[in-house]
Amino acid sequence: MLDTKLLRILQDIVGPEHVSSAPADRICYSYDATQQQHQPDVVVYPADAGQVSRILQLANREGIPVYPRGAGSGFTGGSLPVRGGISLVLTRLNRILRIDQDNLVAEVEPGVVTAHLQEAVEAVGLFYPPDPASLKFSTIGGNVAECAGGPRCVKYGVTKDYVLGLEVVTPQGDIIRTGGETMKGVVGYDLTKLLVGSEGTLGVITRITLKLLPKPAAKKTMLVLFDSIDGAAQAVSAIIRGKIIPTTLEFMDATAIDCVRQNANLDLPEAARALLIIEVDGDAEMLEKQSSRILDIVTPLGVVATQVAVTAEESEAIWRVRRSVSPSLRRVNPDKYNEDICVPRSRLPDMIRAIEAIARRLEIPIVNFGHAGDGNIHVNIMVNRALPGQEEKAEEAIRDIFAETIRLGGTMSGEHGVGVTKAPYLPMELDPAAVLYMKAIKRALDPNNILNPGKIFPEEPGRAVNEA
Repeated sequence: MLDTKLLRILQDIVGPEHVSSAPADRICYSYDATQQQHQPDVVVYPADAGQVSRILQLANREGIPVYPRGAGSGFTGGSLPVRGGISLVLTRLNRILRIDQDNLVAEVEPGVVTAHLQEAVEAVGLFYPPDPASLKFSTIGGNVAECAGGPRCVKYGVTKDYVLGLEVVTPQGDIIRTGGETMKGVVGYDLTKLLVGSEGTLGVITRITLKLLPKPAAKKTMLVLFDSIDGAAQAVSAIIRGKIIPTTLEFMDATAIDCVRQNANLDLPEAARALLIIEVDGDAEMLEKQSSRILDIVTPLGVVATQVAVTAEESEAIWRVRRSVSPSLRRVNPDKYNEDICVPRSRLPDMIRAIEAIARRLEIPIVNFGHAGDGNIHVNIMVNRALPGQEEKAEEAIRDIFAETIRLGGTMSGEHGVGVTKAPYLPMELDPAAVLYMKAIKRALDPNNILNPGKIFPEEPGRAVNEA
């Protein structure tokens, strides 16, 4: 616990009402979507970059760990205060500072909820494409820290493709600006891209400049069901070879379809063993031609049934199929390990078959769905922790899945980051020299290792990153 003197200094910086060491508040900020728990010593709610700067100066001087936090919706433990210290909650920095319709940029604070930004820019005819599944509650700062993706990234890219500039507080408390508001800029190292996806280990982001696009005039949604995962994967490659880049190409394998069919009361043909939800956007007249062309391309590939939405209500009904997967999973088993591997999209069938073999060997259900357009599979290993040996089976499954992913030329994390849950597996994907290079950057920028320590890098017992 922090002593009374340090608590008083924090209260002087942000105000007594914005500092809490009460057990209830410490519990509230002790977990994220991983359901692991690590309590901070104190929770602090700064209001601006100046306050963040003074907090980090204090923490750096006193050797206090600081854990930046947004909505706490991450799946790898990125915001967990694994060594106590300060949980730095940035939700008070929640303003959309401006939307520049002439230059197609927005400037926001990190606590802005992703969906709120999307609604604000769409109200003036603009578009912010990144759309993580958590967009209704996740914050832009968290999206930047993890480089969040989402279904639309097959056409539009991920968060890093929209971050033009940042205001950042360094671990020593300096306030710096990186990047700017222009589409071009090559002065010095690209610190913006370094910080995006760094999981809060190199600086605390307090302001974000984002690129916007014109809002597409219309969209069209299609549901296509296949008799095999091979047909669905071939369809993805064939659509893109046909010079059509859909907005989204979502897939569900047979295990996910079975979950939805049994638990969500949705009428899906028994012969369907894979499905794609395909959405295109742009000019309305062009969409009719694109959707017709897509159906021509995929029909020879084992299509069982198709549905093309005509109205917004029909489009919503199609997306309800995809959204029904996660609520259905708990009926398979009560506990879930959620991984987000990514392979070249042509290797999707190989990866799904490998996962099916692992599930059979270990006798545990594994449900797969995700973003077929970029090969991003959300692997849900369903177990019952109350039963002996289930956690060990899940851990074996995760390691085997990661090994097969890397063998197929993929990555063990497409959009969730590394955090604490994937840190032990980092050497499976990155060679030792690359890990040392990354650790050298961390040591150079945060020599006292106060900013989000214990994340990304596997640490030997009793040895911190800055001692490696």
